[in-house]
Amino acid sequence: MEELLTLKELLYQGKISEALLIVEELEEMSKSDKLNKIFSFGIILLLHLIKQSAENRTTKSWDTSILNSVKQIQRTNKRHKAKGNYLTEEELLETLQDAYDSALRDAALEAFEGRYEAEAIGEMVNREEIIKKAMDLILG
Repeated sequence: MEELLTLKELLYQGKISEALLIVEELEEMSKSDKLNKIFSFGIILLLHLIKQSAENRTTKSWDTSILNSVKQIQRTNKRHKAKGNYLTEEELLETLQDAYDSALRDAALEAFEGRYEAEAIGEMVNREEIIKKAMDLILG
């Protein structure tokens, strides 16, 4: 909110170049917020895909979490007024790759009633296939 008030004041004063710096900062803050949300939903999505693959089964709850995560990633990434997306496919892939280790640790707590460490769960699944499946679901 403080940035908007500063922006307004700079515009009233005719300090366009300084105002543009504030606009760029606000854009970066917005993109960072979007990236954090996509990262968080990516962890949830990957977590359930890892559990499905490791346990070779699914549940209605897992399926629902997968669908909800995909929908939230799609909504968060969509530019409504300007059209297009905040993150490119490459950036989205990088985000999922970055989120994978967190998802794997979470999956180890839940899969097989927590009997295996993350490394053991990781050996039961194919990282690239899970990330590809996540990307396919998100890109629809």
